[in-house]
Amino acid sequence: MHITLYRKYRPKDFEEIAGEQEIVQTLKNALKSNRLAHAYLFTGPRGVGKTSIARLMAKGINCLTNGITDNPCNVCENCLEISAGNFLDLIEIDAASNRGIDEIRQLKEKINYRPSKGRKKVYIIDEVHMLTKEAFNALLKTLEEPPEHVLFILATTEPDKILPTIISRCQRYDFKVINYKDTREKLLYIASQEGYSIDEESLVAIYENSGGSMRDSVSTLERLIINTENKNIVIESTEKVLGITPIKKIDKFIEIVEKSNQSDGVEFLEDIWKNSIDIELFFKDLAKRSKEKILTGDIKVNRGLKIIDTIYDVLGKFHFEEDKKLVGYVILNRLTEKEEVREVIIEKVVEKVIEKKQVVSNNNEEEIEEVEVSVTIDEIKNMWEKLLTEAKKKKLTFGAFLVKAYPKDIKDNFLIVEFPKDSSFAMEMMVSEPYRSIFLEVVRNVTNSKIKVKYELQESRNREKVSEDDDFSKKIIDFFGGEII
Repeated sequence: MHITLYRKYRPKDFEEIAGEQEIVQTLKNALKSNRLAHAYLFTGPRGVGKTSIARLMAKGINCLTNGITDNPCNVCENCLEISAGNFLDLIEIDAASNRGIDEIRQLKEKINYRPSKGRKKVYIIDEVHMLTKEAFNALLKTLEEPPEHVLFILATTEPDKILPTIISRCQRYDFKVINYKDTREKLLYIASQEGYSIDEESLVAIYENSGGSMRDSVSTLERLIINTENKNIVIESTEKVLGITPIKKIDKFIEIVEKSNQSDGVEFLEDIWKNSIDIELFFKDLAKRSKEKILTGDIKVNRGLKIIDTIYDVLGKFHFEEDKKLVGYVILNRLTEKEEVREVIIEKVVEKVIEKKQVVSNNNEEEIEEVEVSVTIDEIKNMWEKLLTEAKKKKLTFGAFLVKAYPKDIKDNFLIVEFPKDSSFAMEMMVSEPYRSIFLEVVRNVTNSKIKVKYELQESRNREKVSEDDDFSKKIIDFFGGEII
């Protein structure tokens, strides 16, 4: 019968535990000196060894060969039964499926019975935070004064959901994620035992993918073993199995960013989109790769931090945007835009806001000049393709932002450009700088008029229309991280 690797290589003694050396040493000392608490609380992320250590404590308490020990023999009847998971005096309870007061009452009724084979009954309550408040209250007295032959070990990934009165009755240990060094050693050992070799890049990819969970790391290794025919696990196959963006592709994009080549950047994003690579995951992988390059000195610290900051700033702002390719264009624009250009844009916006405030303050003395527009909406519709072509000559991304937009009407010297309801993100980009100014200049040049441009969402009459007012100035400043001074 096949046994999954994380069960097959579950630690059989304290020496096989990866990481958590301080916690392991403290618990070993408690077993060695027989100074055990009546209840323990193990907290920490999933797959870092909480339940494994709890079972090892059950072994150390009930070992027939060595007595109460920090070095269970693993050959006596009790040790073997605990390893196999059928020791009568080791009771594991999943609080997620046994969370009510009735289950705790049943536990309290059985708790007074003495152990069948061991020195102590060990109750491991996993995901204890899932217990109801009534169940917690029913457990309080038992935890405070359990029978001498009983040991409680509570495990949880969410200690903040546990009542303080429960925590105060336990000896608490906070587990942390397993570091890369310990994970690497464990994975290399398992791979060699299974007759496989694995390269360093794959080990790093497994660790990043598992988030520091040893159980997840071993499960991921098993996936790679299943998909490897020649017993040699290499990064190329690892990337395919895990769905990770190939490092070569990420490094190529970093080169494009360093050269500020927007045209190549757009082609690159189109290519990974066509190859069904998740754009959002690609940029998260890019952030991780930038972190690695900072640590190895392959990229300047300020540049690497800029890439990471930009990626998570844009992904956070446009988290609910469905068209992730457009979000990718925004990140590309931010990463390839020269700082001097952005500073000039912000200065212009600040000047404009100040000028508008002055106009308002002198409203009685000065009125805004109205310009008569001679071009008609039919003429603009006929020249719309030309407008888009000219705009794309200025910036390729206009082709993406205006792909669903169309000229709707001319009203009060404003050309109304309408977007479908599902293109709110594209409209937001068009009212931000430098897109707004560039497109306005293109429209005026092509139409040979002093017309202005206003953007609207289709059938959104109750929403505030976006135009040339203080609101979009604020949006521009927010987008580029500036401020009015």
